[in-house]
Amino acid sequence: MKKTIAITLGVLVCTLLLYYASTDRNTGESYGSTSQKETTGESLTDTPKVIESTVISDENKPEASSKMIVTGTADSAFPSGFAPLERVNYSVSDPNNTKGLSTAKKSHSHGPASGGVAHHTVTAFQKEFDKYGALTLDTSGEKVLYLTFDCGYEYENLTSKVLDVLKEKGVSATFFCTLDHIKKEPDLIARMIKEGHIVGNHSATHPSFPTISRTEMAKEIEETENYLRENFGYGAKYFRFPAGEYNENALDLVKSLGYMSVFWSVAYDDWATDNVRGKDYAIEKVMSRLHPGAVILLHSVSKDNAAALPEIIDKARAQGYRFESIMNYE
Repeated sequence: MKKTIAITLGVLVCTLLLYYASTDRNTGESYGSTSQKETTGESLTDTPKVIESTVISDENKPEASSKMIVTGTADSAFPSGFAPLERVNYSVSDPNNTKGLSTAKKSHSHGPASGGVAHHTVTAFQKEFDKYGALTLDTSGEKVLYLTFDCGYEYENLTSKVLDVLKEKGVSATFFCTLDHIKKEPDLIARMIKEGHIVGNHSATHPSFPTISRTEMAKEIEETENYLRENFGYGAKYFRFPAGEYNENALDLVKSLGYMSVFWSVAYDDWATDNVRGKDYAIEKVMSRLHPGAVILLHSVSKDNAAALPEIIDKARAQGYRFESIMNYE
């Protein structure tokens, strides 16, 4: 009798052990079983995915976990390589600013860095921006640089030359583009996306955000976002205020829509196309103002910038800096 009971218990234990070994202890789903998406017939590729670069180097390749950029399914029939995404419809929180956030106009400006140290005003700005998830300075202390360009129009094919340099050097940049520029230069926008750069939102009509309502701000951002989604299968949650003009109310609105406001800590007067001073001038201006955690703002209409960019990248790397995508800041 005892022998029979022992045998029975032994069989029962072995059975339980075999079942337990074939089951994931966290989910209870048996290895090799059909997932929920497979049983419902839903395609695993139907959901938007994070863009993967085909050009940028390992030094600045975005983390695959980023949720700030989405794309449609891969489809070579479309210029960007991605099928269209659905439109978004942003709900405006507190449209009448009942919280009484400051509406006083501010223009982003700061002192230049010196000796590889960010100006104290930049540090002060970042402390102010932390509340709204905005970026002007990476305060990690690492010798990292974020390269950004503002794009409102195209001039003498200079953006293509900039993209050629970035591809050659293996650097990812962020291009903050207005809707007008996106519409007029679809080939450039598609190239930016395909080569692993971020196409950031610079508004639809480039208004001064402190002078418009929260509803109008949201419309400016939404219109640009939806054009990118429908025509390039692409969406990015990075925003730059036109002319760097903002206020507390605008910062709050942008954050409420899920966007990161991106300012800068290195810049110079490079936007006038008729003010050409040579690549050496651009190199000196940028290099003398570098500091760990810098967000560099350049304009793609500058001949000086296009000519100086290869040396700026090489010289910065020689000083121990590395270039990263803003996606890696998260």
